[in-house]
Amino acid sequence: MCDGEATIFEINENEMVWLFSMLLWLATCLSPDKSASMKVIYVYDALCGWCYGFSPVIQQLYEAHGDEYEFEVISGGMITGERIGPIGEVAPYIKQAYKEVEQRTGIVFGDAFLENVLEEGSTVFSSIPPSIALAVFKKQRPGEAVRFASRLQKAIYYEGMPPEDWAAYGELATEFGLDGTAFVEAMRSEKGIALAEADFQRAQAFGVAGFPTVIVQNGEDYYLIARGYVDYKTLNNSLRSLTTTHK
Repeated sequence: MCDGEATIFEINENEMVWLFSMLLWLATCLSPDKSASMKVIYVYDALCGWCYGFSPVIQQLYEAHGDEYEFEVISGGMITGERIGPIGEVAPYIKQAYKEVEQRTGIVFGDAFLENVLEEGSTVFSSIPPSIALAVFKKQRPGEAVRFASRLQKAIYYEGMPPEDWAAYGELATEFGLDGTAFVEAMRSEKGIALAEADFQRAQAFGVAGFPTVIVQNGEDYYLIARGYVDYKTLNNSLRSLTTTHK
């Protein structure tokens, strides 16, 4: 084979090009093409208690179908403007509502939140910092947005993280392999704020009036498959029914 004479084990240049083209075609056919598939859009708010209860459901859906569909998470901006204030102002309502969320969803609100935040009452609740955190995270790790959104809610409602503790978001970012200091700097930038505002506007454009909401995009068409809490079986069946009909 070293003297320049062809053997039955060698292929010429044209055959090599053909073989490479066939392998590329096979790889394309066998790999999921998310650009041509439907998109699952999860509209939530990090401070929404029902979204916290729904977080295991949307995570399970992502784990089951993340290879089939693109997933996107959008912050709705539930507590902004005049609604921002100490949690103590709405504590009587939350003290009753969280029990219903636990009973229906199986989620647990941590003692760190119940005692150090809810009972103490002075922690300011604002959707803006966690919404900025998610928006900044999506620019760097869009494929892990569902997991990060769930992690944000666990930090707030189980671990008792104050929503306005900016440094804490950097610590959460490091759990996903990001530079915490750079992450917080990006959050505090004008671009970070603008990204969160863009999410709020998108949620409004969808006509979302409550959280959680799950929408499926198929081309230029949008389909609502969940408004408010539903269990995994219901959500998965709704997704499967829609994709069977419209895919």
